[in-house]
Parts: sequence; structure tokens; C-alpha cells
Amino acid sequence: MLNKVTGLARAIAILLAIVGAFATNIPSIGLALLLLGVIAGFGYGTDEFGKLVLMALGLNLAGPAVTVIPVVGGYLMAIFAGVGTAVAGVLVTRIIIRLYELVVGDLKGLAG
Repeated sequence: MLNKVTGLARAIAILLAIVGAFATNIPSIGLALLLLGVIAGFGYGTDEFGKLVLMALGLNLAGPAVTVIPVVGGYLMAIFAGVGTAVAGVLVTRIIIRLYELVVGDLKGLAG
């Protein structure tokens, strides 16, 4: 069930990033993308953290670079920015889960 919810959140975030690139008058789209990313973050494992960080960096580097493409460059940059916001939400979730695991591990070590 969790995989379905997190997958749906990821899909909606990507679609919302695309729609947001063309409909700039949607209020709080950034917050919606961030929250969808936070939900999607529960579907990723600890081994995927490095890939997520690279994706966030890649989106931030590629976004401004695609603006040189005539006609569609600005839209691509807006899509990359939206997806980057969702990926930031995923990273927030994974960081909080990792911190929780560290604290629980440390407390278990003190008890034993």
C-alpha cells in the first residue's frame, strides 16, 4: 500500500511540475510539490540517497542551461525547478528518517 501511495505522490508531483511550468498563476504550487516530495520520500530506500542528491544537483545545473533552447527552454527550466522542489521534499524525508535511525540506534546502544 505504501508503494502505491508514494508512487502516486511522485507521479502527481511530476505532472504538477509540468502543469506549473505552463500555468504560472497557480498559488502555492511550490508548497504542493514539496509536500508531494515529502510523501514520495517514504518510498525510497537508504541506498538511493546518493542518487537523489545527484538528481537534485543535476536539476539545478541543467535548469539554467536549457534556457538557451529557443521557445521551450523557459518551460523546461520551470519543469526542472518544479521537479527539483519535489526532490528536495524527498531529501527532507530521507534525512529525517536517517536522523531518527541514528538516534534510535544510539539509544539502543546506551541501553545494552
